[in-house]
Formats: sequence, C-alpha cells, structure tokens
Amino acid sequence: MGKPEPNFHYKLMALFFKFRDFFLPRTNVLKKVGIEPGFHVLDYGCGPGSYIAPLAKLVGESGKIYALDIHPLAIQMVQDIAAQKGLKNIETIHSDCATGLENGAIDMVLLYDTYHDVTNPNGVLEELHRVLKLDSVLSFSDHHMKEDEILSQITRNNLFVLSRKDKKTYSFSKV
Repeated sequence: MGKPEPNFHYKLMALFFKFRDFFLPRTNVLKKVGIEPGFHVLDYGCGPGSYIAPLAKLVGESGKIYALDIHPLAIQMVQDIAAQKGLKNIETIHSDCATGLENGAIDMVLLYDTYHDVTNPNGVLEELHRVLKLDSVLSFSDHHMKEDEILSQITRNNLFVLSRKDKKTYSFSKV
C-alpha cells in the first residue's frame, strides 16, 4: 500500500464509509462471495473496518479474521470495533505487504479498493498467493480500476485465475 493518509483525511474517509455502509451494508457484498462458518479470512487493506462485524457474523466463533492495513488509525478502529462488539476472533496486522501468516492458512482474502494504491503489487499478490489455501479465493474489487486492467494485473503472473465475476466483485482462484 502507499503512504498512509494524514489522520484528518483518514477520519473523514472513515466517516464517509459509515454513511455508505448505512445505505449499502457490507453484508450484501459478503453474502455473494461464499464465506462460510469456520473460514479464516484476511481483509487486506481493511481500512476503518467496514467489513469486520459482518465478517465476524459469517465466519462465526470457529472462524478467524485477520485485518491488515498500513494506517495505524485503521488498526485502532478495527480493534475498537472488536472490543465494542466483543469479537474475540479478530487479529490486526499493521503492514504494507507482509502478513506474517503461515503458508496456506487463509480460506479467503478480501482485497477491496486497495490494489490501485499498493506500492508493490507483485509482492502483494505473491504474499496473498502464499497465505491462501489451495482451493481458496481472492475476492477482488477496486472501483479505481477498469475490468480489463483488473483481469490483466491479477492474472499476469499466473498466480490467480478468474473463477467468477459478480456485479461488484471478481473471484480469483489460486493457481
């Protein structure tokens, strides 16, 4: 990911996301990507945590959510959500690329509206490929990119192949 935004801008963005999430709940997006109870999910570029509570509900107590972001405020906001809602299966990761997770530990990665801003796109894709299980999914969405750009960039290193396209998300399988 790129350099973290100044705190004021980040807080303004987080406020915008709260309004967005009220009118367009993140649960509606997540229901379509195939998350199941017990899944271990990496929310890569988690931002202020819009997906955290709905993810926790979908994976249940037997699942685990890893929330990664470069911005310290994002990490704090996710930790606050987890504490306020009593979510025990959330772990935050402050990083711009490396996850620190074991090989093949993740059932699904959410890479939403982050990829356009990463400084090392190949490194990020290699890291996500490494942590995903064999029959797992990279769920991708980035409204800053056009479809042909998304498809070419995510599949160019033969780490992922498009498996499904929905209205707002692309699902890539690990090769």
